[in-house]
Amino acid sequence: MQERQSHPAYSRRAVLGWGGAGLALGAATAGGAAAVAGGRGTGSGDGGAVPFHGRHQAGIATPVQDRLHFAAFDVKTRDRAELAGLLKDWTRAAERMTAGRTVGDGADGGVPEAPPDDTGEALGLPPSRLTLTVGFGPSLFDDRFGLAGRRPGALADLPRFPGDNLDPARSGGDLCVQACADDPQVAVHAIRNLARIGFGTVAVRWSQLGFGKTSSTTPDAHTPRNLFGFKDGTRNVSGTDDAALDRHVWATARDGADWMDGGSYLVARRIRMHIETWDRSPLQEQEDIFGRDKREGAPVGRPREHDEPFLKAMKPNAHVRLAHPDSNDGATLLRRGYSFTDGTDGLGRLEAGLFFLAYQRDPRTGFLPVQTRLARSDALNEYIQHVGSALFAIPPGVRGTDDWWGRTLFT
Repeated sequence: MQERQSHPAYSRRAVLGWGGAGLALGAATAGGAAAVAGGRGTGSGDGGAVPFHGRHQAGIATPVQDRLHFAAFDVKTRDRAELAGLLKDWTRAAERMTAGRTVGDGADGGVPEAPPDDTGEALGLPPSRLTLTVGFGPSLFDDRFGLAGRRPGALADLPRFPGDNLDPARSGGDLCVQACADDPQVAVHAIRNLARIGFGTVAVRWSQLGFGKTSSTTPDAHTPRNLFGFKDGTRNVSGTDDAALDRHVWATARDGADWMDGGSYLVARRIRMHIETWDRSPLQEQEDIFGRDKREGAPVGRPREHDEPFLKAMKPNAHVRLAHPDSNDGATLLRRGYSFTDGTDGLGRLEAGLFFLAYQRDPRTGFLPVQTRLARSDALNEYIQHVGSALFAIPPGVRGTDDWWGRTLFT
């Protein structure tokens, strides 16, 4: 199959001719899509639009939004040009949606016999600081697309850690899209339209809705709480600390994969929380497990949340002590986790927990040593279980209207 071309005037005819798999999109967005190096701007004057273009993808160092819709995809085609064409189409759609525009030139009309370019549920809504972040899983680098030789060493498969109970149906994926927004309908609309555009080329493998951000990349903001009621991410990497981002988050060509220069690596873990057991635990036990005061969030022996923790004052298996960079040779992660509730498990217990998202320069020196230590002796393990896992290489940002997600990998 030849690589698809974008012809906005014929997008509805394209839907009919390609069965929805090759929807071509409208012209690139204007306004909020101005290039901003770092991809962390909050946007202004455009209903909360976050700039789409930049050296890094938005949705990493960007101030964390309130809602999440995350989706992992399996690639169904074996045609490299078709996959590259889809990534181009997704890029054009993302440019428009992050600016608060419809996917095509209109959601309703022109060709009544064909589906509209945009599903329409976000019509009239502001951008709500929507960001869309794309990544490539280890499985994309098999023999289907000639990419095996370009797989970064940092994209090594994660091991199965002690205590893991991973569901294959909620793990892995060739591609991922992280949609964050302050309005859940805007985030869901974005994933829905990208999945629709990719119909026949990709298929959703699994997805996760999230609410109640559990980390913040803006240190002056109120620290959010997880479903156990504790403040989380007190010492998270700041989205404005360029030195910390360069050291711990952004990959460079010197790291071994030139196409990842300006990108990052994302670990996604679905962590089930045993809410009912936790809620019957004494307050002192809860605080000892975390190593923090529950109300203020202060570390053990300190009066305020942001005071430097005295690790030796905590229990040897306290979560904060084991996860702290000083306990892991300086390993530091940028976290963007969200809480989730997915009904009940059929036994009268809440299906709830933390959808852990962490960006880093290299998982081998970031997530891997931290999780190895936590899995071995964290007191919190009695109340949680990791049930889903995925790792993705997040390519650099889209530099301009002629650029597209993954161009550095495919060209």
